[in-house]
Amino acid sequence: MARQLAILGSTGSIGTQALEVISEHSDLFEIYALTANNNAELLIEQAHKYMPDTVVIANEKKYPEVKEALEDLPIKVWAGADAIAQVVTADPIDMVLTAMVGYSGLRPTIEAIKAKKAIALANKETLVVAGELITNLANENQTPIIPVDSEHSAIFQCLNGEWRNPIEKILLTASGGPFFFKTKEELKTVTKEQALKHPNWNMGAKVTIDSASLMNKGFEMIEAKWLFGVKPEQIEIVVHPQSIIHSMVQFNDGAIMAQLGIPDMKLPISYAFSYPERLKSLSKRLDFFSCRSFTFEKPDTDKFRNLAFAFDAINKGGNMPCTLNAANEIAVDAFLKGKTGFLQMSDIIEQTMAKVSFIAKPSYEDYVYTDTEARHIAGQLITGS
Repeated sequence: MARQLAILGSTGSIGTQALEVISEHSDLFEIYALTANNNAELLIEQAHKYMPDTVVIANEKKYPEVKEALEDLPIKVWAGADAIAQVVTADPIDMVLTAMVGYSGLRPTIEAIKAKKAIALANKETLVVAGELITNLANENQTPIIPVDSEHSAIFQCLNGEWRNPIEKILLTASGGPFFFKTKEELKTVTKEQALKHPNWNMGAKVTIDSASLMNKGFEMIEAKWLFGVKPEQIEIVVHPQSIIHSMVQFNDGAIMAQLGIPDMKLPISYAFSYPERLKSLSKRLDFFSCRSFTFEKPDTDKFRNLAFAFDAINKGGNMPCTLNAANEIAVDAFLKGKTGFLQMSDIIEQTMAKVSFIAKPSYEDYVYTDTEARHIAGQLITGS
């Protein structure tokens, strides 16, 4: 029987590419549920094409539009965050792709794990915010978490068959984004439009800004710590502008395993859906004769302070990574709306981390409180109130 999938964030960059993978292998996968935040128009279009059992629109104001458009079809239409957390527990679902952006992915991931659904994890913020809680919950429920981020998928692939061999170091590659070679002085005047022009990857706005500030790499470092059971000091960030080597693992004998490929998210999505099998893909292949050189650089944490903040947050532990994420979400939103500058995002994050109450052993309720407090403080810093 075809594997039943729930796609959380089906209208975003990862979600739409996941549906392309499913279309290429319709004999293997079926859509049970689709969810979106605001894009009702695309959600309706996807529902007509894939005929899921259920669709959920997070923005409850968009519910009448979706409901009316699908009223002649045998599709359940729900709305709101509670509905997203509920739909992932449906009995027929085999795997949940968590492709929602930001903190909003935490609760449905928790509910899916409790319901013993396999997780294809594209929402890195889930492990950034509550890595210890999520990993413990997954172990208790014997629920697999298969990474979808290209870097973590690469590490996962490099470790396949090597689980008994100790990891000496993870080499987490980064493209560097559009601003890596700019001076700090030049970064003072970069615009939203410039930041959204990623040189290699096609991603959503929030992730693209995080890539430009290297916060995305800080989040991925935290995610890697929880996924692969390593210490932060075992993770080295390597800027590789060509984005061909997606990440590497160094073992205790000095051998390094790497996963290479063109920048295409459909490969890690497909691998997560089909693991341990590899499915035939129609994607373009890597041509080594067109790759003139591979280069590697060290990140400058004086220019890109967000990366340093990520290491500070995970080393302190507790609710500090949750604070980091919440402050970053508010800062990025402000930058996208023209309310703050590129470098000022780091100032907002740093000050918020200094002001939020620290909790060494947070519960889920503590994470919820921390997220609210950090967003409030960061918002005040932006408005000056």
